[in-house]
Formats: sequence, structure tokens, C-alpha cells
Amino acid sequence: MLSIIQAAGWPIWPLLLCSVVGLALVIERLMSLRRARIVPAALLDEVMAISRSSLPAMDVVNKLSENSVLGQVLATGLRAVIVEPRITERALRQVFESAGRAAAQQLERYLNALGTIATAAPLLGLLGTVVGMIEIFGSQAPTGASNPAALAHGISVALYNTAFGLIIAIPALMFYRYFRGVVDDHLINLEQAAERLVPHLMRFAVRTGPAGQ
Repeated sequence: MLSIIQAAGWPIWPLLLCSVVGLALVIERLMSLRRARIVPAALLDEVMAISRSSLPAMDVVNKLSENSVLGQVLATGLRAVIVEPRITERALRQVFESAGRAAAQQLERYLNALGTIATAAPLLGLLGTVVGMIEIFGSQAPTGASNPAALAHGISVALYNTAFGLIIAIPALMFYRYFRGVVDDHLINLEQAAERLVPHLMRFAVRTGPAGQ
């Protein structure tokens, strides 16, 4: 492998950097997008059970916010009702929408970088191959005499960059698509949880007075 890297020339070093960064991003997203860290299965039911008869204390809400991304979204709605008991349903939904946009940005972190690597790696590989071909043909004797075996070897070395670029791009693209699907699934779950919690919280807003109706 070291001999291949040395033979491929300087264009392979950006590809190696892309491979290291891409691998780090894949590992980070695999850890961060686990369902237990985003939408724990029983969290919504626990929140509705705790707030069945009254709103929880603010310290409980703060702990909920630290639980997961779903906890952050639910805690935002709870805080809105605690701070403004006369909140309308429309305003509460807007609060959840804002929290959902913040959650989406958090879930999509680094995905653009991974998609960029998947797109740029083949181009970097092609650039390396073109540079290698230019160097090969530029080093040929002016008389036109050349060694076919040496020329074939030089071309094969130049193609290492393209092959390496594809080796990086294919799994990067597959993981990018996979993570996009995971994020979309999580966002749907967050939206459904917010929809369930809105009428539950509005019971407390309506009790406060006619302004909450």
C-alpha cells in the first residue's frame, strides 16, 4: 500500500485526507444518530404520565432537555406552557416547529461534508490520473522512441488515483444516503411526538382562562 501511495504521486494525498475525514464522519454519525440518543422509545409516554395532572417543575424539564433530541423538543414545549400559561395552540405549535428546525439542523450536522467527500473524491482521483498522464507523456523522449512496458506501467500507476477516489466515494455516498434516511425517520418521529403533546399541554393553558381557548 505504501508503495502504491508513493507511486501515485502528490494527488493521492488529498484523497488520503478525504478518506480519514470521511471515516471519522461516518463513525461520529453512527454514534450520534442512534435511536436511543435521538428518540428513546418510552420517553414521550413518561413525559405525558408525569404531566398528567400538573406541569413538572423546571428542574425536571431541564433534565428532560439533557436526555435526548426528543427530550429537547418536548422540554421546549413544556417551558413555553410554564412560562406563558395563556399560550394559544397556534403559538405552541410554532414553538414546536422552531424546536423541530433546531433538531433537524443538529441531526443533519456533518452530512453535507460527507456528501461533499462522496462527490469530490472521484474528481480528485481523476485529477490525479490526468496529472500522472501529463507527467508520463511529458517525460517521453523527443525522438518518439519509448518503452511500451514502461509506458504501460506509468499509465497503470496514474490510474491508482482514480481507483482510490472511487474506493472512497462509493462507501461515502452509501453512508450519506443511509444517514439521510435515518435523519428523515427521526424527524418524522419528533413531529409525531410533538403532535401528541400539543393537545396534552393545551389542557393546562385552557384551564388558566379564556385567553387560552
